[in-house]
This record gives sequence, structure tokens and C-alpha cells, in this order.
Amino acid sequence: MRLAILGAIAASALLAASVGHGAPAQAQAAAPSADWRTVAPENLLVIETAKGRILVELSPQAAPQHVARIRTLAARGFYDGLKFHRVIANFMAQTGDPLGTGLGGSDLPDVPGEFSFRRGAEGFAQVAIPGSAVYGLYGSLPIQTQPDAQMMVTADFKVDAHGLFCPGVLGMARAGDPNSANSQFFLMSGRNASLDGGYTAFGRILQGLDVVKTLKTGAAGGDGAVTDPDVMTRVRIASDLPAGQAPVVRVATPQSPAFTAALATLTRDRAARLSICDVEPIVEVQG
Repeated sequence: MRLAILGAIAASALLAASVGHGAPAQAQAAAPSADWRTVAPENLLVIETAKGRILVELSPQAAPQHVARIRTLAARGFYDGLKFHRVIANFMAQTGDPLGTGLGGSDLPDVPGEFSFRRGAEGFAQVAIPGSAVYGLYGSLPIQTQPDAQMMVTADFKVDAHGLFCPGVLGMARAGDPNSANSQFFLMSGRNASLDGGYTAFGRILQGLDVVKTLKTGAAGGDGAVTDPDVMTRVRIASDLPAGQAPVVRVATPQSPAFTAALATLTRDRAARLSICDVEPIVEVQG
């Protein structure tokens, strides 16, 4: 069976900025360290393409087995030269198949679905979104979850949560079997709520969403199969890169003045139309 994403074929103030594409590097470097967190190199996926670099923060708390799989295959060089074989505009770009057809995978066993997870209070920043559900960022991953107060009546002092397939989110492709994920993954370029809770969301693009949006797409009205597709020239975890080649990425913390001010502006401008997908990390990249 074809490994694919099944089911679905702002005034957003972009909160993302990087050195050279936002506030001056000098001003960002002077920011108090408490206002920034540095992405752990072992959680930073670096995807190189002819159209630019894509930096993805992996979320091991949300999907530890999927993150472990990507780390293993990236360290092998498995993804180097593989195609973005299925790309649908305003939806996603899928890759990670050595056959380039959507039918291939690695020699490793399939990974069971990690469609939801148990979260603690640490690392979660709730965002007030209109409606009754609880939304926020778990690290950089947009999630829907239960209130922190619910932790007081759970044995593990945690609550259920699942990632949301907003633009920039990293997901794992699978066949009809929910436990059939292997090596193929996809990068979201648009919002698709039909994937929420049925596919594993395990990371988010911090830099390079613009690159994903420029990848060659499949024919309109088709399944997204691409003729002469773009490729990933090199894929590595930052901690595996030689000294001096790994980028250093910092993300503004939710309590930082930059984040709170940007969120206040976004909340004012979008009001009842505000979505958690509108809330993007503020990012600084060096290297």
C-alpha cells in the first residue's frame, strides 16, 4: 500500500525572525538569556536542499520513537539525495522514500503510532484561543490538550495532548495501518485538521518554511506525485555535524517581552479568528 498521508488532500503576524531577517543580530545577542532557550543540537534536524536550508526542532516528549527513528536514519545518511516525491500546494511536502514512489522505506521495523502523549506542566505555554478547548505550544509544537488543573486528579500528574498539523509541523507518513510508519515524513505547508490525532506530529520548522513552499508540486487535481522532484542533498541532526557546521538556534521563551508583545498584537488583530496555528515561534539562527 502506498505510504501517504490519508484523508485530506495570517493577518498573521509572522512571529519568526532570524539573523539577517528580523531584528539586528546585535540587539538579539544582547537579549537576556532568560528570554531565550537554545534548541538542543540532538533535537535540531538540518535538511539541506538546492532551494535552501530547512531547520526543524524535533519533539521527543511528544513522540520519542519517531524522533529516535529520524535520528538513526539521518546519522546513517539514509535521507541524503532522497526526493520530495509527493508535494501538494498549501498542504504538505512528503519525502523519505528511497524508491521515490511512496512505496519504500528503510530496513528497520515500522514505528507504532504516537498520535497523542501525556504532558506535564513544564515546557507548555497556554495560548488563549477563542473556544472551550485548551491550546498552546509545547516547546515549539502547537498542541491541543487538557487544563493543567486536571493534573491534580491523574496518577502521573500529566494530561493528554496531541500535536496539531499547522503550517511548518513535521509529521510521519504511514499506510492504512496506524502502526506502519517507517522512514517517510512530511512537512506541512498549510493547515489540515483532518490529520490531527490520526498521524504523528513530532516537530516543527523553525526556519525554512518558505523553502518548503517553493518545492516543485504535483499536477493540480492529482495525488501530489511530482515529476523531476526536488531532493534533500543532506539531512543530519545538528549534534552529528562537524564542528563549525552546525547552526545554533534560539527560540524566544513565552515570557519574553518579544513573544508577549507579538502575541498581544496578534490577539488584537485576529480577535475571534485567532488560531493556535497563527502563533509561530520567534527564532534566532546563527551559523
